[in-house]
Amino acid sequence: MNDEEILIVGAGPAGSAASLFLSKSKIPHVIVDKAIFPRDKICGDALSGKVVHILNKIDTSFVEDFNLNSSEYTGSFGISFYAPDGKQLDIPFSTNPSMLKNAPGFISRRINFDNYLFNRLDKNYARIETSTELTDIVKENDGVMAFFKNKKGNYQKKFNIVIGAEGDRSVVGRKLCPQKKNLSTYCASVRAYYHGVTGMHENKFIELHFIKDLLPGYFWIFPMNDGSANVGIGMLSEVVARKKINLRKTFDDIINSHPVISKRFVHATREGTAEGWGLPLGSARRTIAGENFLLTGDAASLIDPFTGEGIGNALHSGMLAAETAIMAVKEKRYDKQFLMEYENRLYHSLGNELRLSHGIQKLANHSWLFNLVVKKASKNTMLRETITCMFDDLDMRSRLKKPSFYFKLLFN
Repeated sequence: MNDEEILIVGAGPAGSAASLFLSKSKIPHVIVDKAIFPRDKICGDALSGKVVHILNKIDTSFVEDFNLNSSEYTGSFGISFYAPDGKQLDIPFSTNPSMLKNAPGFISRRINFDNYLFNRLDKNYARIETSTELTDIVKENDGVMAFFKNKKGNYQKKFNIVIGAEGDRSVVGRKLCPQKKNLSTYCASVRAYYHGVTGMHENKFIELHFIKDLLPGYFWIFPMNDGSANVGIGMLSEVVARKKINLRKTFDDIINSHPVISKRFVHATREGTAEGWGLPLGSARRTIAGENFLLTGDAASLIDPFTGEGIGNALHSGMLAAETAIMAVKEKRYDKQFLMEYENRLYHSLGNELRLSHGIQKLANHSWLFNLVVKKASKNTMLRETITCMFDDLDMRSRLKKPSFYFKLLFN
């Protein structure tokens, strides 16, 4: 008999979501993280409508707390797209924002958001071990043996099921489901915080600047209520490698020399240093479940290939992993066939969205298409409302992949 039933490795959004849903069903489990909270995580800091939706499934008090803490949670009501030719298109998240109970999305520093989720973990069912690193995990006949290291020393325990939620360098994934890294499904990014950036949208729209030399990547500015902004740049890793691009230099060059963007940073000051990190994109289906294990969040490569948004998909995968683990404990089934239901459910719910985003990412290589869509939409209310609806309606979003969509744009 194993020491424990369920182990969650990583207490970021995916791991915390899994823990919270397990606790909601009164299922005891262990959750470990190598850090001590609060800890920072390099990220764009955008909390999409999907984040709000998943958190409301756990408890509506999450979003209520966000509304009460405007210093740490900035309500965002839309996106400003900037085409390669510099033309701006504002797309609200809702066609009727006055009817909303709260902002459809938020912006929050990950050090605050992740710490908030961590502090909401239910200690009645979650045994929490921080400053504890998973150093190895080995598949055995009747479970998995996990090896840990903390300030007290090394120890090991056996579990029936492990949920890997420790990011794209997941020990669980590397040991139980090794897969070769593909630069075409990976994004390289640099992020820094700035104070004093001018020209922000009054409703805190997040900004995506599709600069020609970055395509299909982009430069972003995400404003916050405290006067700071999350500023960053993301490009496909294969493009960075092929063109031998120094991403930090490119980031600084845009801020210092871009004919339009640089003017907004004239009096801005950088907080700390610019930090780099990688984003495992959901551009292709991967194996994320097997005998005794499930992978979630970045460990499962679920970041949206077009927008770069990952927190919503991380929470969604944590929820589905918890639901699968609950059934596994109930049925005493930890075999690959049973746990693959998690993978099938996840790709059934997110697969079309990820495939569409991958297709749109490819189209984003063509700057003339971006210029065309933004130019037409800026003059056509119906087209702007159609693009707004595309955030929630995959069937409408799929139009962006059809040549007929652009033919109609060309000929009004």
